[in-house]
Amino acid sequence: MEFISDYWRTEALHPLFVHFPIALLLVATLFKLFNLWRKSIILDKPGTILLIAGVVGGWLAIYTGELADGIVSHTLCDPTVLKDHQNNSYTMIWLFTIAAIVDLIYQFRFLFLPALLVKWLVIILLFIGSGFLIYTGHLGAKLVYEQAAGVYRPSLDCAEFN
Repeated sequence: MEFISDYWRTEALHPLFVHFPIALLLVATLFKLFNLWRKSIILDKPGTILLIAGVVGGWLAIYTGELADGIVSHTLCDPTVLKDHQNNSYTMIWLFTIAAIVDLIYQFRFLFLPALLVKWLVIILLFIGSGFLIYTGHLGAKLVYEQAAGVYRPSLDCAEFN
């Protein structure tokens, strides 16, 4: 009888850590956009907190993705999708990281630029980062659903489930 693969294997950690940063970064972008549109200070600091939490989680997702890369890269039919996924994820996380740094510097009043200019700069970085985030997620989905990257493949008779 075969045994079902352990969930806590290295390549399974990446999907475990990737979904919270996706949600946090997209919601942070919405908070910052709404704050700019409505000029509501109520959503500015929560947006910053979500952005920072999303960036930290995003770097953790990058780290676990690098761990998974060494395991799944030689099982893929088209590894160029994995390389595109990696390159876009680094571009995305750096855009959000720069936005978080600029926002933090502004929040602590270390940046003496007009507030509206800083807010627009952060929004632009967040929107471009969100575009990369969506495309990176699409590439990750292609890896999983088209090439079964990191997915346990049961035997043909599914004997391990009996």
